[in-house]
Amino acid sequence: MDRALSKLRSLDAYPKINEDFYSRTLSGGVITLVSSLLMLLLFFSEFRLYLHTVTETKLLVDTSRGEKLKINFDVTFPAIPCSLLSVDAMDISGEQHLDIRHDIVKKRIDSLHNVIEARPDVIGAPKIEKPLQSHGGRLEQNETYCGTCYGAEAADDDCCNTCEEVREAYRKKGWGMTNFDLIDQCKREGFVQKIKDEAGEGCNIHGSLEVNKVAGSFHFAAGKSFHLSNFQWQDLIAFQAESYNISHKINSLSFGDYFPGVVNPLNGSQLKYLFFRHHFALQVVPTIYKDIRGRTVNSNQYSVTEHFRNNEMGRPQLLPGVFFFYDFSPIKVTFKEEHIPFLHFITHICAIVGGVFTVAGIVDSFIYHGQKAMKKREIGKFS
Repeated sequence: MDRALSKLRSLDAYPKINEDFYSRTLSGGVITLVSSLLMLLLFFSEFRLYLHTVTETKLLVDTSRGEKLKINFDVTFPAIPCSLLSVDAMDISGEQHLDIRHDIVKKRIDSLHNVIEARPDVIGAPKIEKPLQSHGGRLEQNETYCGTCYGAEAADDDCCNTCEEVREAYRKKGWGMTNFDLIDQCKREGFVQKIKDEAGEGCNIHGSLEVNKVAGSFHFAAGKSFHLSNFQWQDLIAFQAESYNISHKINSLSFGDYFPGVVNPLNGSQLKYLFFRHHFALQVVPTIYKDIRGRTVNSNQYSVTEHFRNNEMGRPQLLPGVFFFYDFSPIKVTFKEEHIPFLHFITHICAIVGGVFTVAGIVDSFIYHGQKAMKKREIGKFS
């Protein structure tokens, strides 16, 4: 047993020196104090990093299919009344959404950007009390109301019971409406008066769109869109020429839910142009964010380029508006929050202690031998 313990003792890589042979110096004490403070400072710095999370980034091929995309927007138009402002969306699959009103709120604002009224953009029109029958006739007993489309009927039994239905019938025919005072439905709904009451006002429109996750576009423009002969036209009110001013401020624009660190480059951008068609080309990058608690956020980032076209020629297919064209990157980005592994933390602490101790030993040895050499030289001079 003693022989085995003796062999084990011979493997000691840290041989001990008797305290009688130690030589303690003032410089060694100073170096020890400084190195201890340095090790303590580095330890707390490393411990602080260990307590905080780090974000790991990966790039993957996006293989998702059949998903929906949520577009969040908040845009202010200081020169377009809310009654004339509409939102349209379409994608390359052929799906179109014209004059979107779901999940959208419009705020009437004055010239100083003070809110006059805020209201959801709802579908439908006020109920018409005692409406006129087609061709100006009165309703007979138990007869159902069927309003005239003022020559825009596609068939003899077509009815236009609201101002919106009359406008829609005219759009399908490709006709323009210039005098709403002659439309009984519009007069009864107060459409003309509402347009006149909002003259000189602006509009803040905010809300969200849910579209297919394919390349597409959406835009804001005065009037309501309709399609004719592969062109998109805008139904504009003739007496509201000033509504062509598409000066606007994009308060926020995002694709998907918010996650920490996301940067939306169009937030806060402001442009002042008259009679222009403003285009934004957006490259949307699918993004997955996983926080330290395991919560996953499926969202998107985007980059943007922009250009605008003057509409001095007044061509109807180039009517002023703000257009957003988006496409998707085939690469998906994932951000994952995580702590530094505990073993890495211990490794870093050992590296700090060992490194500082070694360097301090080298410095102390250099100073000690330097002082010793100087003393020998002084002794040689005096001898």
